[in-house]
Amino acid sequence: MVVVIPRPPLPPGPYLVVGLARSGVAAALALREGGAEVTGVDSGPLPEEAAGRLRAAGVAVHAPAGGLEQLEGAGSLIKSPGVPQEAPVVAAARERGIPVLGEYETGWRLLGEHEFIAVTGSNGKTTTVELIGHLHREAGLPVKVAGNVGTALTSLPGTLARGTTVVAEASSFQLEDTLAFAPEAAVLLNLAEDHLDRHGTFEAYRAAKLEIFARQPDEAVAVAPLGLGVEDLGGCARRVCFGAGPGAELADRAGRLWWDEQPLLAVSELGLRGNHNVQNAMAAAAVALARGVDADAVRAGLRSFRGLQHRLEEVATVDGVLYVNDSKATNVASALVGIDSFPGGVHVILGGRSKGGGFTELVPAVAERCRAAYLIGETAGELREALGPAGVALHDCGDLEHAVAAASAAAAPGDVVLLSPACPSYDQYGSYVERGDHFRALARALMNST
Repeated sequence: MVVVIPRPPLPPGPYLVVGLARSGVAAALALREGGAEVTGVDSGPLPEEAAGRLRAAGVAVHAPAGGLEQLEGAGSLIKSPGVPQEAPVVAAARERGIPVLGEYETGWRLLGEHEFIAVTGSNGKTTTVELIGHLHREAGLPVKVAGNVGTALTSLPGTLARGTTVVAEASSFQLEDTLAFAPEAAVLLNLAEDHLDRHGTFEAYRAAKLEIFARQPDEAVAVAPLGLGVEDLGGCARRVCFGAGPGAELADRAGRLWWDEQPLLAVSELGLRGNHNVQNAMAAAAVALARGVDADAVRAGLRSFRGLQHRLEEVATVDGVLYVNDSKATNVASALVGIDSFPGGVHVILGGRSKGGGFTELVPAVAERCRAAYLIGETAGELREALGPAGVALHDCGDLEHAVAAASAAAAPGDVVLLSPACPSYDQYGSYVERGDHFRALARALMNST
């Protein structure tokens, strides 16, 4: 295994934690547990449960508050990933020379005794980190999966057994806040246009993603796909490529995966559906094998891993129609993966809140594989205009309940009703999980009514 790379200490307190959602609350509690003076601010009101936990731990809570007043006397600002760089309190801290550190790097620094695998990409992060964790468990190695969704990194210090490897997905929001972040292993899955509403340009978004490699030393591992279109990933780590072309250390050759010129397993043996999951499996296997995880355990884990909720999750079959929950497809590239996972007969449900960037890239896949599209949420009008050239029926349904009802009425045996929205959920739901849970409930209600 790779030797753990020394990590810098945290910048000095007292700490002002800006943004008190899940990761901000975890950061404030972790800093307070370490004996620091901590103040937390959020621009909106806090749930009483979160505010109560913070106050009980001795964190001074101000919400709603912008944080400018609380910045006085702060030694460092800890920024939650949802807080934009342009927030007045963040800009003011930088103008005054106050260190600004993201919650993600705060957790990485506090977990200095543990080897760290970071995974980023426009799509496939959650599936891949869970698969990497599964491969470690298959090999009998202690591992903890955390990061962008689920468990906040800063909730982990003091909870892990010695020798536990941390596998954490990293969003562009988290990576753009890094200062010294240098994981022992880093994985970039892919790059596609995303989060332009936050980053402004694809170039800025790509630059944020590449921060995952920027400060890695020679002894680290950097995993990336062939044909990424990036001339220099940055950093000094050992490069490990995966893909179907020459130069891939984890290679797909004629339907069989190879590692270091040795056969690993046939693609048909993978436990996951879809070509995109072949790429995710290759990335997970590459980072595990490059770090010395037993090849037999990797092979067994690739066969047995069945995927996640909300990502091409087959939730029901009703009168021969398959219902698939792909609520985690919150951008166009991810929705394309969902649609392309089926040969045809797809009734796709699209829509939600816009990230910017448009939907015209959906047209070929919708034209080729979909019988109809059912449009919901704030982007329904934009989707209708973009998908006109696809030449399929477009139904304005308003919300998910009406979309599922309309799709189920139109679908024939052998068809697929697919929730793959291409948009975040925040116009109508608190999260993609809530949206996916609703879809699952609606589909199973149809099953129970037959």
